[in-house]
Amino acid sequence: MKVLGITGGVGSGKSVVLSIMEEKFNTQNILTDLVAHDLMQPGEKSYVGIVEAFGEGILNEDKTINRKALGAIVFSDEEKLNQLNAITHPNVKEEVKRRIAKIKEEGKASAICLEAALLIETGYEDVYDELWYIYVNKEKRYERLAEGRGYSREQTDSIMKNQLSEEEFRAHADVIIDNSYTVEETEAQIRKVFG
Repeated sequence: MKVLGITGGVGSGKSVVLSIMEEKFNTQNILTDLVAHDLMQPGEKSYVGIVEAFGEGILNEDKTINRKALGAIVFSDEEKLNQLNAITHPNVKEEVKRRIAKIKEEGKASAICLEAALLIETGYEDVYDELWYIYVNKEKRYERLAEGRGYSREQTDSIMKNQLSEEEFRAHADVIIDNSYTVEETEAQIRKVFG
């Protein structure tokens, strides 16, 4: 059972590709962001380290981590962001490997899709068998993020400048899916490489 790394810049439509893969091709999907959120729950692996590093001021009344408060701290301070990543990334990677092993053991999926915007930068090459880059031209990304998330061009630009360039994504990719058009066209491309 292959593990497909699914990556691409903000607004590229990775979630659309994951939906197609799950619904039409019987994959099981692992989203690293959701794994990270799970591990930030009270009693989970990342929780204690984050609270120790950033203080109880980041907690809600019910002792869960207020991700907005934590985000306000780390996204304006690169050193603090690196500190958060040093706590969370190793835990997330370990949990991802555990979930992959469990899915393989169950043997019900055609493949496993592992999604993350930072798959390349965070060293997951040893986890996936094939890297799929989901491409969308820049204008379409601006348009989608304005419609879907209410982002201004400036907000989108600031996120894009912190991600790999199109050339870097392409250099690492085994498969490139152009998600600039209709869902049907994207599905047709997936069918060619996976179907």
